[in-house]
Amino acid sequence: MLIQFCNLTAKAHKIMEKVFSGDWLGRPLTIKTGHVAKQADAAVWVQYGETVVQATVVQAKTERAGIEFFPLMVDFEEKLYAAGIIKGSRWIKREGRPTDQSVLTGRMVDRSIRPLFTPGDNRDIQVIITVLAVDQENDYDVVALIAASAALSISGLNWNGPISCVRVGLIEDKFVFNPTYEEQLKSSLDLIVAGTDKKVIMIEAGANEISEDIMLKAIIAGQKEMQGALQVINELKKNITPKIKAAAVKQSTDAAILETEKKNKELLKLGEDWLTANIKNILFDKVYYSKGERKAAVTAIKEQLNEYLTAQNIDGEQRSNIVKKTVEKAIDAEVTRAIIEEKRRVDGRALDEIRPLSAEVAVLPRDHGTSLFSRGETQVMCIVTLGAPGLEQSLEGIEGQSKKRYMHHYNFPPYSVGETSPLRGTGRREIGHGALAEKALLPMIPTKEDFPYAVRLVSETLGSNGSSSMAATCASTLALMDAGVPIKKPVVGIAMGLASDKTLSHWEVLTDIQDLEDGEGGMDFKITGTDAGLTAIQLDTKTDGLTEEIIAKTLTQGRDALNQILAVVLKALPAPRAELSKYAPRLVSFTVDPEKIGAIIGPGGKVINRIIDETGVSIDIEDSGLVMICGTDAAKVDEAVRQVKEIVHVFAAGEIVKGKVVRLLDFGAFVSLNASQDGMVHVSELAPYRIEKPSDFLTVGDMVTVKIKEIDDQGRVNLTMKGLEENADLWKEEKGKSNGSSFGGARPSFGSNGRGGAGHGPSRPSRFGGRR
Repeated sequence: MLIQFCNLTAKAHKIMEKVFSGDWLGRPLTIKTGHVAKQADAAVWVQYGETVVQATVVQAKTERAGIEFFPLMVDFEEKLYAAGIIKGSRWIKREGRPTDQSVLTGRMVDRSIRPLFTPGDNRDIQVIITVLAVDQENDYDVVALIAASAALSISGLNWNGPISCVRVGLIEDKFVFNPTYEEQLKSSLDLIVAGTDKKVIMIEAGANEISEDIMLKAIIAGQKEMQGALQVINELKKNITPKIKAAAVKQSTDAAILETEKKNKELLKLGEDWLTANIKNILFDKVYYSKGERKAAVTAIKEQLNEYLTAQNIDGEQRSNIVKKTVEKAIDAEVTRAIIEEKRRVDGRALDEIRPLSAEVAVLPRDHGTSLFSRGETQVMCIVTLGAPGLEQSLEGIEGQSKKRYMHHYNFPPYSVGETSPLRGTGRREIGHGALAEKALLPMIPTKEDFPYAVRLVSETLGSNGSSSMAATCASTLALMDAGVPIKKPVVGIAMGLASDKTLSHWEVLTDIQDLEDGEGGMDFKITGTDAGLTAIQLDTKTDGLTEEIIAKTLTQGRDALNQILAVVLKALPAPRAELSKYAPRLVSFTVDPEKIGAIIGPGGKVINRIIDETGVSIDIEDSGLVMICGTDAAKVDEAVRQVKEIVHVFAAGEIVKGKVVRLLDFGAFVSLNASQDGMVHVSELAPYRIEKPSDFLTVGDMVTVKIKEIDDQGRVNLTMKGLEENADLWKEEKGKSNGSSFGGARPSFGSNGRGGAGHGPSRPSRFGGRR
């Protein structure tokens, strides 16, 4: 790969811009720095094709005291101007809160870069990624991750990058790298792999029943193909001097301070030595089956260490500091050691063993579909609600406007982990977990033509101790089947973990991880699938990356777990119910000639709104001619269907129809055949005897039975009442009979709607009330 580097100088402003570019997978990749956002610690523009993303990095100047987490913030911003869009709202034109897609992209970047930071520096770090231009061909999420990596690489922070990423598709059994939007629509795989030159750090995948073998090959191929972008970032890093220097340990020369630091180290060593000698006996003296028992064991460790330190005449503040800095780290180390060396888990399970499973359906009386799925102490209830097609979600973002018919919303209340906290808006974690469970089922959701309902799932996490998102996946499968949604196959999920040393020379893969097993050297490798293949993967890790061997072992071991869970799900409900809940709305769909849509709608929506008002249903019509009628009263739905089908009915010669007399002229009577079609009965066709004036025989509003004699080339319908027994009562008294010798005047021409126009029925308005 040829990488070009050049300096661009603007003398008037004394700006030095450095540009690094190369061809990556058939398209130009360019990284620029030095020209914009110069007060940030690092800033880059990354352009791939004509998609441009900016990434900035800023580290706070002071540390945050007392925090027990790494203070990294990753914010991803979609700007509508990037796609030449002005917000559709009449009242608000500024971008609002981040879209779900923005949150998911930000989380993906976070999961990719976080493992490579060196802990210990408690200064806030903020990475802001802004999409500046999109070409609707090169996806911005891949460019965003590359931009974040490039900015961090020249920031001077203690970050062990750079990393790169690539999107992998599968079209006709061939891998496609960084597929265009059009190619993504044809692909049965949507995989993003991020990593270094040797290891995989992050995986995000959606698939249509891809085998584990093909998925592994796709991950390996992606890890190889991302190297082109990594070379450009490395060239950038080699040629740019960071603005800030990585935080270094401050060496004091003051004797008193040095003595205090020495004493603190000795005290920490005292606590570490006690833990080394005693933690195994406490953690593994018996099997701790529940999370509560394990919490009690951890508390016991802290209390016993505190008692030991008290006996050593160490004051309270120092004791608290020692406990805080040593216990959690020692527990992680001991749990990892026991797994690797003894193949032993704190709860007594084998490394490939799943916690007890249970599954129930129809747990609530009136909801359209419900389920309750439990795996150990993780428990999720899922509720399905079916609605009219018009209730699908409208989306607006830099990729334009779209609709979402299948929605999965995930909730994580504080009581699910036995804690208290204020109930606020949906958090990033809840958005991410819901999106993963939604993605897992998406390939199995029936098409709109087969099942036109809008479908909303809500997963309520009732208890959480390890992978509630995978429990939500299992619960959603059961709830959908309980609701009668004809999903193609049931989907289940499992979270796989890892115990490893720092060099990955010793490691073990764990099935169904929980609480104490998600520490340093671990991973959270979520896998979902059917009996035939995988539908989604999500990986994040607390290592510096996974090897091919670990990934292969995880996929194989994960397949065994999926099969076990599938058996439990199918035992609860083997297949989707044949009938919908009696409380679900009834929906009837059928296809009409698209040219008839205007007739259904009527002028200004008059016809469609009349039907809606009369029946109380909702009617949605697509440009293809698909008509969907939905309501809670089956009889009213049937009536609305009848009226719409009557409107679009195509009449044929010989057909007998009952209609209402709507107009009388000297030469005949006009009869309404349906809401959009009239026909004319010439005066000579009204009765088996001669009639002078139609008004002597009929009145407006009479219901008569007519037979279609012919439909001429202009669509005019000629009718007759003769020969039809249904009209016999009108002829009994020879009403209107004339003794004259001629009929009324000549027959005039008239429009196909029979009401004086020569058009082809009512035209379709550009706008009307309600969603079509």
